[in-house]
Amino acid sequence: MMINSELIVNQIPTLGHVARWMSDKKAMENAIKEELSFLRAGFFTALRDQIHTDIQLKPANNGLSIPAHRAILATRSQIFKNMLDSDVCKAPPMDAITLPELSYEELECLLEFLYIGSLPTEKVNKHVNSLSLAADKYEIPYLSKFCERHMLGSLSSSNALDVLEISDVCSYISLKETALKFIVNNMDEIAFSARFEEFAIKNPHLCVQITRASLMGAKKV
Repeated sequence: MMINSELIVNQIPTLGHVARWMSDKKAMENAIKEELSFLRAGFFTALRDQIHTDIQLKPANNGLSIPAHRAILATRSQIFKNMLDSDVCKAPPMDAITLPELSYEELECLLEFLYIGSLPTEKVNKHVNSLSLAADKYEIPYLSKFCERHMLGSLSSSNALDVLEISDVCSYISLKETALKFIVNNMDEIAFSARFEEFAIKNPHLCVQITRASLMGAKKV
């Protein structure tokens, strides 16, 4: 069987084709970035400037309320949607919902994430635990994944116990396994830390799991 070499050559992408493809890909990426920036800026402006807000969110201890938009809350969280659909929240238009587990600053961060889908690193570092619990309680899957990724990427001896505790409460199965292995591998440093005694009193079941994992690891050595 004769092979048409000219046909094969014509089917091989030229440098011009590759350059054009890369240029088109770059243009598409830029367009997506511009679209995201446009959407985020609009939503954040609506929150920051309190444009046509129609619901108040109150933090713990009867703190200052933060105006928000029912439509945003309802589309981001099934729990918020159920609350807003209830007769209690249908009227008056400036009714309030209290989130007693969040401080004012934590509530601000939660709302910022609900509106733009991201947070500055310094805010995540400070509030990732409370945001994880809020994501779990109010059924906000994307925030759960966001927090889980952050905790996985920042896992260290100083926060491993907190990560294990949060991942257990929020059912982050993969993160919990990773944190447990990390604690076992760094047992000498973590077990003698000031945090460990407090952790053990609060989470005896997790201490049992740490002990068992440590013993299993010792057997494999």
